[in-house]
This record gives sequence, C-alpha cells and structure tokens, in this order.
Amino acid sequence: MNTEAIAKRLVELCREGKYEDAQRELYAEDAVSVEPDGLPPGALGSVQGLAAIYEKGRQFGAMIEAVHGGSVSEPVIAENWFSVAMAMDVTMKGRGRVSMSEICVYRVHGGKIVREQFFYDIG
Repeated sequence: MNTEAIAKRLVELCREGKYEDAQRELYAEDAVSVEPDGLPPGALGSVQGLAAIYEKGRQFGAMIEAVHGGSVSEPVIAENWFSVAMAMDVTMKGRGRVSMSEICVYRVHGGKIVREQFFYDIG
C-alpha cells in the first residue's frame, strides 16, 4: 500500500475504534511510538516495537472508564508522511471526564507505518 492508502485505512479503522487492528494491519514490526517530552511519572511514554505499541494501547484503554465521543480528521499527506487530528471525550478512572485532542504524525516506509508521533499539551 502507498502512503495515501495507508492513511485512509488508518482513519477508517480509528473511526471505528479499532486501534489495535489498525496497528496489526498497518504497522511494521519495529515501529516506534513517540510521546511528547515532559510526561509525568507513570505516564505511558515512548516505545519501540509492535508488541510494546499493543501493550501501550492496552494500558491506555484500561485507564478509560467510559467513551462519550471522539473524532478523527481526514489525513493530510506529504510523500511518506501523513498526519491526522484526533480527539476523545472520555471518563478516565479516578480523573473524571476529560476531553483530549492531539495531532498524530506518521511515517510510512516499505508499505508500513514505521513511526507515530503524538503532539498534545501536557497537564
């Protein structure tokens, strides 16, 4: 698949809430997931490898008590890179209801996503 096809498929699966399916189908085994600098202790940080990305997603999912809504934008594509804006309205265990939004940037190489990087305000 080319970058555009991968981007559209990722958006489709994320809109359905099938994040791990998207990772299984579209990510390289050695993909890297990068979070912003300055995360508080105990936060889910940057990881490398598909197994670690799955686990990071599962840990994040376990922190969510209820999902009230969310959105995923259409992708913006530039050669081997694409980005999407994602937002979630969730109730987090022990934290209450929060709205989160981020810009997600992806790099494609060899027909797979090899890097994801998330940009959002901390705190």
